Amino acid sequence: MPDKSSISPNIPRASTALQNLTVLDLSRVRAGPTCARQFADWGANVIKIEAPERLEGGDPIGGPRHAGDFQNLHRNKRSITLDLKSEQGRATLLRLAEKADILIENFRPDVKRRLKIDYPDLKAVNPRIVYASISAYGQTGPYETWPGFDQIAQGMGGLMSVTGLPGQGPVRAGAAVADMAAGLFAALGIMVALLERERSGEGQYVEASLLAAQIFMLDFQAARWLIDKVVPGQAGNNHPTSIPTGVYKTKDGQINIATTGSPTWTRFCKAIGAEHFLDNPNYASNALRVQNRDAMNADIESVLASNTSAYWIEQLNAQGVAAGPIYAIDEMFADPQVKHIGVATAMKTPDRGTLQVVRQPVSLSRTPSKVVMHSPERGEHTDEVLAEFGFSAGEIEELKKAGAT
Repeated sequence: MPDKSSISPNIPRASTALQNLTVLDLSRVRAGPTCARQFADWGANVIKIEAPERLEGGDPIGGPRHAGDFQNLHRNKRSITLDLKSEQGRATLLRLAEKADILIENFRPDVKRRLKIDYPDLKAVNPRIVYASISAYGQTGPYETWPGFDQIAQGMGGLMSVTGLPGQGPVRAGAAVADMAAGLFAALGIMVALLERERSGEGQYVEASLLAAQIFMLDFQAARWLIDKVVPGQAGNNHPTSIPTGVYKTKDGQINIATTGSPTWTRFCKAIGAEHFLDNPNYASNALRVQNRDAMNADIESVLASNTSAYWIEQLNAQGVAAGPIYAIDEMFADPQVKHIGVATAMKTPDRGTLQVVRQPVSLSRTPSKVVMHSPERGEHTDEVLAEFGFSAGEIEELKKAGAT
């Protein structure tokens, strides 16, 4: 087992849960950094490896460094620079990999093979390493060399065909669903590999793709085709199978209401004072409510028009019927329940003062996650990280002179 004693730096830790792990993060844009953030937020020593600025050129990959997106995505990490196209840079990466637990990358498959930093190359120096690749379409196959982004995966993965109003044409989701899902699934795969390593003593290769993650996220929509041979279409704000579930107008706005099954339908009708709906033969079963959805929704809205959104939300939830407001982002963060669960948390930065970022959505009782380090400047920690991995001052200086860092 490699000696890791030199890479237990005295740095702030976001948690004690994963403080024994060292992660090399070669990824860029969103999916890979999302994966790495999962480990950074739970206390791992995450080292973000970036190309020297002279090699980037043009607009920064992943957006402006001090903008909200970058700051939210790269907290709790440190940054070093390496020119992986140079022999010295590649040799340095292999030396870091000897003592690392995890490597995360989202290069196109052909790029990492050309750079000779693929899994077999790193496994040769550290058989215990868990190497995770996140790609657009997979590591092999007819599209393996294609560039890919979230919206492309949303379209190819079927999501855009079921998002939006009927007949509207394809609509992308308002968040980076494929990117986020691929990153989170990759993190889950890495954790499974680490657990297995406890038994076998060996690392392994973990693969995730935006395309596979997006298809998995279709869930019941995918199953409707695979099992029942139904091609789902756009249903707008109506749930395709659970009726009535959707967006409904009130006296002063719109709310979401969700019902499932006959008992909930009965409670819903009573909660809005429309017991006569229960006697309407067109609404007597879920199948009939699907068939007569438009007429039923119009009847429901005629009742809801008599009072405010807040009134109906209170009334429905009191009767065990799920209902909620439809917020803009600023309204969402102002909601008392959102404030109570502490989704937004403070992060101190040297350039922009104290910012609010989104914390981890899962809580652990003994080893909670927190934000302890702002997103790093490019190469901010190069010297200190290399020293922790056993590089001498002379070696670090030679790498600088060679342009490898």
